[in-house]
Amino acid sequence: MRRYNAFGAYLRERFGAIVYKVNVDAGFTCPNRDGTLGVTGCIYCNNDSFRPSGCKTNLPISEQIKNGIAYLSGRYRAGKFLVYFQPYTNTYASVEELEKLYREALSKSAVIGLAIGTRPDCVDEEKIELLQTLAKKHFILIEYGMQSIYDKSLKYILRGHDYKTFLDALNMTKDRGIHIGAHIIAGFPTETRQEMLAMADEISALPLEFLKIHQLQIIKDTILAEQYANKPFHTFQHDEYLDFLVDFVERLSPDIVLQRMFATAPDEILIAPKWGKTRQEIIRNIEERFIERDAFQGSKCLCLRH
Repeated sequence: MRRYNAFGAYLRERFGAIVYKVNVDAGFTCPNRDGTLGVTGCIYCNNDSFRPSGCKTNLPISEQIKNGIAYLSGRYRAGKFLVYFQPYTNTYASVEELEKLYREALSKSAVIGLAIGTRPDCVDEEKIELLQTLAKKHFILIEYGMQSIYDKSLKYILRGHDYKTFLDALNMTKDRGIHIGAHIIAGFPTETRQEMLAMADEISALPLEFLKIHQLQIIKDTILAEQYANKPFHTFQHDEYLDFLVDFVERLSPDIVLQRMFATAPDEILIAPKWGKTRQEIIRNIEERFIERDAFQGSKCLCLRH
């Protein structure tokens, strides 16, 4: 019996095959780094914390996709693929440039669609119209970095936009045939546990289909790492996070597909929290905790979907 709505199972059921993301780096930057909004990025941001080793800007997109498909086909028997534009802000260019990159990625026969990671302040009507056009023939998922629903936290992390900006982007994107996801980080020192859990209620009421939940990690070479060194603050320990995650998912709409439920930065750049567990061990521990507590996604959801 499935206790939460997992992304892998969703894709298998929808496409009748094992589907994996092929990560690509198209060389984008971010308005919070190029001087438009700032030059430091968000205080936790070090893209090496989530960039796969095969995701290299010195290779053309087509070659990154080819290499990724070869690897994933051999290791995981994947038959279909989503090209994942991941590092930095992947709508941060002209519509003409975006269309060229997106169509190049979609031209591969095994590619069924795109996943596009971006900021909610880096879309406009013209870019959404492009995605809407592509979505008529392909699975197009835009993943907005929400991070938090609390403006106090967005200000603390130097995000450069407020929560309303996210809601505006969401309203612009919904009902266009584009699949919409969001990414949140749990564990900011600006928020209480109850405030973090309350995000599940808010998210459940929004027109979101997909969600990534990460625990806050302190990564080397970030502003947050400097702050943590000067004045350490609490970060989620392993068992504590498992209980928080189960509590959160119980309050989350069962309709929302969970793409990720934790972060795994490379050990060589991770400062805290250090759990000493592999990705597979954490997944197993999460599933065990759901079973131990007889918990299910949405069992305590009180919100009506928009």
